[in-house]
Amino acid sequence: MARIDYDLNNDVVNDTQRVVTSTWSNNTNTLTSVHTSSLQADLSSATSRGAHFIEVYNVATGSEGAAVQYAVAYGHKEGKGSKDFTNDTGAIGNSPSKVIYNQYRQLVFGDENENFAFPGGENVTDAYTPDDIYVININRSRYKNNLKPGTLNLTLSGSGLGKLHLTDDSITSTGSAVISNVGRQFNIVSGSSGIRSGSSTVQITNSGSYGLFYPDSGFIVLNPAAIDHQLSNLVPGVTQNNADNNHQKLVDSIGGGVSFTIDSEERISSKYYFTRVKNSEFNFTTNPSFIDGSGNLRYTTMENNPKVYITTVGLYNDTGDLVAVAKLSQPIAKDFSKEALIRVKLDY
Repeated sequence: MARIDYDLNNDVVNDTQRVVTSTWSNNTNTLTSVHTSSLQADLSSATSRGAHFIEVYNVATGSEGAAVQYAVAYGHKEGKGSKDFTNDTGAIGNSPSKVIYNQYRQLVFGDENENFAFPGGENVTDAYTPDDIYVININRSRYKNNLKPGTLNLTLSGSGLGKLHLTDDSITSTGSAVISNVGRQFNIVSGSSGIRSGSSTVQITNSGSYGLFYPDSGFIVLNPAAIDHQLSNLVPGVTQNNADNNHQKLVDSIGGGVSFTIDSEERISSKYYFTRVKNSEFNFTTNPSFIDGSGNLRYTTMENNPKVYITTVGLYNDTGDLVAVAKLSQPIAKDFSKEALIRVKLDY
């Protein structure tokens, strides 16, 4: 077996490409309807999964290819808008909505006392801090490395404005983002494909932006106080110890908007090994069938100007272990009058 040692400075090249695909199943570009499971979206008790979040499918759950695309939830820092887990003394406010709010602020801030705030309070430079949030969490199996900023287009429907078209502001902000515990954070604003409509991040005076987008962790946090100014059907119920089912309101609004688009982004790292075969190299075979029992060549054509074919390149580590094999699409003829340059590509 012949061997070539690679010059890491000249023979090995690293490259990274970003591949963008649709997030939704079957490479569907835009979801135009919502489908839920009556079993999962059970709202009958505070301990049911449906009381915490509702999963949305691409097609009816009994259909072939049905898969969860995203989940919708509602959180309130005081636990309002959903039933308490128990009526025992001291349990007031311990409810699904409080669990959701605490879960996401712990993820984003790493602090159970930090609250979600949206740009644009009483003064433009302030942040508005509502008591509650809506959450849309894209199923992890739907995207690769992250969701791609600038591809979010979500239409909400309801009474009042009629339809509200939401996007992130990554294009308007030229990619500038706040870095949180869960990666980049962009604002959710009115507009399309990452471009904000208007000149201000503040969407509703004294109520801030419409929300926050976390593409590296795959979820969207919406600001009810701003959204319900435009769509009154999304005004959350905030009665203590009451199943107001606010997350169902958002599911219905997304379904009425009939348009939810967002792309997935994958970083594919490649390493290229340029295998340079000189004219004096690799002109003989190591195939044992070419040698007889006495160690003599069986074929006289291999004695003076042999001709062989290169079919495979094996990559070995420093300890001599075979770690990768590259098969050529067709054999390369090799003799003393020929040289070859073989490019081996590893994707990972």
